[in-house]
Parts: sequence; structure tokens; C-alpha cells
Amino acid sequence: MMRRAFTRYGNFRQFMLPSICQTSGFHTSMVTAVSAKKFVFAKRFHGLPQHDNFSLEVEELPELKTGDILCEALYLSVDPYMRPYSLGWPLGTTMKGGQVAKVIDSKNDKFPIGSLLVGYLGWRTHTVINPDIKSKNFMEEITLLPELGQLCPSVGLGAVGMPGNSAYFGFLEICKPKPNDVVVVSGAAGAVGSLVGQIAKIKGCRVIGFAGTNDKVKWLEDELGFDRAFNYKECDLKSSLKEAAPNGVDCYFDNVGGPLSVAVRSHMNDFGRISVCGAISLYNDTTPTLVPCVEPAMVFKQLKMEGFLIHRWTGRFQEGMTQMSTWIQEGKIKIKETHTEGFENMPQAFIDMLKGGNTGKAIVKA
Repeated sequence: MMRRAFTRYGNFRQFMLPSICQTSGFHTSMVTAVSAKKFVFAKRFHGLPQHDNFSLEVEELPELKTGDILCEALYLSVDPYMRPYSLGWPLGTTMKGGQVAKVIDSKNDKFPIGSLLVGYLGWRTHTVINPDIKSKNFMEEITLLPELGQLCPSVGLGAVGMPGNSAYFGFLEICKPKPNDVVVVSGAAGAVGSLVGQIAKIKGCRVIGFAGTNDKVKWLEDELGFDRAFNYKECDLKSSLKEAAPNGVDCYFDNVGGPLSVAVRSHMNDFGRISVCGAISLYNDTTPTLVPCVEPAMVFKQLKMEGFLIHRWTGRFQEGMTQMSTWIQEGKIKIKETHTEGFENMPQAFIDMLKGGNTGKAIVKA
């Protein structure tokens, strides 16, 4: 298995990485019968996922009907949400998740052969689908990949996709930052947290990040412009917060939950705002984690604490994607992706991501 981390900066020319981001040209020939590889949810998770939770299977895809397209996965996403969402997934179903795919056969004029799309097609190499049939299931919606200039198409799964919109709307709409606010971000070196911190800097805030390795701390401070960053595994949380934010914290973007979030809440100013994106530190727990009650801090500090699911802003996704693209092009947002080579390594990439093995967005190149 090969894993690589890529950093992207500045204007669009600096983003092109031919060895990783290259896609073949537009096809004009029609495709005959195709077999798809897919990972099936074979066994319920207990603690950290293991390889025997997944089964690699092969299926023959049906012939295309009017309106159908056949697409081939180029890049696939592994994300923290997959772990808690799996509680509602029936065994035997294809693992759910987003991918950037190329249309290799089409009977739909809106999705011509050679076009790129992004959608929640799951952990599979090929898919036959009619994109005109709308579904109430958020996971099944697909759209053409927006124009990304010379950005690698994989950013459609990251900074210009669901994680980017999670950072953009989850932070701005819930925390409502003001210039000079003190903002704390947990999971700060991940796909969402690294973007939240940079958005906060754009808005004129002082930003403090918590991550899980010294290399990530260095990246946050030296490259992303965080004012302070700490390795939560090595620091005293209370002392670090007091040092970095002597006058308290105004906004907290919470990706991890657990003891770190308890420490941040206790250090917040009156009328502080908390956006809860996730609780990755708890997803693999086999026994409940005991932490102090949140209510005393909420009441006596008069805090606002709000969780969110990103599809709340489905109707505004284009706004978020356009703004994130603009900030990247202007050099105000820097992004990094950790790429794992090979579709067969989807389970390992997922496990590594849950263990904090990625910096920035975790991506599998099919």
C-alpha cells in the first residue's frame, strides 16, 4: 500500500500534480459488459474497525437504460461520519461514501462520456445509475464536478466538497465569528478542522488548534497560520488554554468531543458559541466515556452549543464551494490531502483515518 501527502498552495498552476491527479481523455466508444468491485459491510464494528468488517465482492453491472450512465471511480473518500452512520446500515450493503468518478458510458445527455461527477456512490469501482431520478437519501445524489481549473479533481471530496462546506457553513453560520474573537478548533489538522482554522483567520480571529502529532502542530502553525497549536496527547489542556487564550475563548469548533471539549468549554467566555461537527474521539469506544456534565458550563456561561448535519445547507452548497475555490485561488486557503493508492486499500485507509493517520483530507486513488 502506498500513502502520500500532498500540499497545495497559491494559484491554480501550483495545484497540478500529474502523477496523482491525471485522468484519461474523453471516451467516445461505448462500453460493453462491466464487472464492478465493491466493499460490502460484512460485520458490525466493535471498537476500531478491522479488515474482517469488510468483504470485497465482484458484481456484473446491468446494461444501460435510457437516462443511465456508467461511471468509473477515480478518487474515493473515507470520512469520520462513516463510523457512527454505520449503526444504521444493514449488513450486506455496499459501504457508503463519496467519490469522484468519470462517465465511461452514457445514455443521458446531461452526463456525456468523459465528464467528471461527484456523488455518494459508495465503495465501488464502477456504478450504473440514472442521475435524473431524485432520491430522498442524501447519500445518493450526484452532480457534475464543478470547474476546478487545475486543481486535482480529488478536492471535490475535500476543500471544494462536503468537508469544505462543513467548515464553511458549520463555522460561519453557527459560531458567527467576529474580528478578534478567540477561536479553538479540535481535530485541527483534519479535513474540516484545517479549513475552519483558516476561515477563522480570514475573518480576523485568533486561532488555537489541537492535533495529535508534533508534525501536525508544526504544519498548523508554520504553514496554515494558526496562532498557536498543541499536541493534545502531550500537553496539559487546562494550562495550554490558559497560556494561549488568557482572556478566554469565544468560539469552539468541536470535531472530537471527550475530555478536550470539556476543557475548552470550561475556558469559554460568557455567550460563547460552540459548533459541534463530530466526536471522533468517541466513535470507537466500546464502553461509554465518562465526562463532566455539560449543563453547568452551558448555564453559568450562557453558552450556545449547536450540532449540525451538512445537508441542512444543501440549497447553498454552490455558495460554499464557490467561496472555498476563490479562497484557494487567492492563496488564503491552503490544503493538504493524504492519498492512499489502490481501491483494494479502502478499509486500511478508513482505519488509518480513524486513528489520525491523515493530515488534511484522506483520499483513496482507485
